[in-house]
Amino acid sequence: RLFSSEKINVGRQVDLDLAKGFSIIFMIFVHCLLFAETFSASYSPFYYHAINDFLGGPMCAPLFMFGMGVGIAYSRRSQSDIMIKRGISLLFLGILVDFGEFVMAHFLCGYLLNDWTLFPIYGGLVMFTVDILEFAALSFIVFGIFKKFNISNRQMILFALVLSVIGSFVRMLSFDSNLYNLLFGYFVGTQLHFTTFPFFNWFIFPVIGYVWGQYFIRAYKDKFFKYWPVFFIIPLIYFYFSMSAPGAFLVDDAHYYYMTTIDAFFCLIYIHGAMGFFYTISDKLPQKVLDIAATLSRHINEIYIAQWFLIPLFIIVIVYLVKGIVFNDLSVTIVSIVVLILSTLLAMGNRKIAQMRSH
Repeated sequence: RLFSSEKINVGRQVDLDLAKGFSIIFMIFVHCLLFAETFSASYSPFYYHAINDFLGGPMCAPLFMFGMGVGIAYSRRSQSDIMIKRGISLLFLGILVDFGEFVMAHFLCGYLLNDWTLFPIYGGLVMFTVDILEFAALSFIVFGIFKKFNISNRQMILFALVLSVIGSFVRMLSFDSNLYNLLFGYFVGTQLHFTTFPFFNWFIFPVIGYVWGQYFIRAYKDKFFKYWPVFFIIPLIYFYFSMSAPGAFLVDDAHYYYMTTIDAFFCLIYIHGAMGFFYTISDKLPQKVLDIAATLSRHINEIYIAQWFLIPLFIIVIVYLVKGIVFNDLSVTIVSIVVLILSTLLAMGNRKIAQMRSH
């Protein structure tokens, strides 16, 4: 038997914490790597591909979205109205992140480096760019609607699959209007100026995560993850060959962000393998590591917001102070670790302040 008739994996799950901790760590690494590359960078091929095309790419963001769906399955606050309100709040947080990522970077480069063109803001439209939090906002709103109308798991999966197929074909669009590129970019892949996680292409991850979580909570994990190495290795082979084939998944940012249904399928296979890997190592890691993973998992949204204010600030100030700097493997790793630590401390501090106010 794979599953118990009762919920047996309740409360905090160490493997889920490790997965979320992994995803936020390498999100920060890939964001630092790409942001530094905007100026001057010389990375070793191994480091660049490891971070950009594996750890910080298909092994990271899909896992983050999937974990969001699992969280909904575990949540006791998944009523329709609560989900919709959470989606609206995430939309405003996404705008806040876009301000740090684009607008703050624009003015820092302008005033410190005298370059107002490096991070264009398109008359302020970049403040509504579709990033992870905007995508999450739409997902929560749609999940809230699903809850309201008692949509079944099968219907959710079919809906997400249809959207994924449409998103596979309706992508790389470009309208004459930046406003149209932005508005349509919430749903399908338009110009990368305005969208990185279109709803149609990515909604399949939280939906499958939500359904998977309902099985996971009743699963005998030793059996549930018995063949995790197979699930882990096969997608990695697919990712590897997707780095160089013309028009393939990882050949450029647009094909990654606007992934096809086939690409999403291999990412989902990988995610089950990755969860099996985290489960397997969870009882072999020091308690301190598990505590850190739990902290990152609990504060993952706040950390994500904080890092997009710290990354532009740190890197642009470094470029200003160290004339002619060329970022390399070591320097971008140091910046990533510092941003991770400070983002986590800021997130923890913000949570404590909020708790004090609530009392």
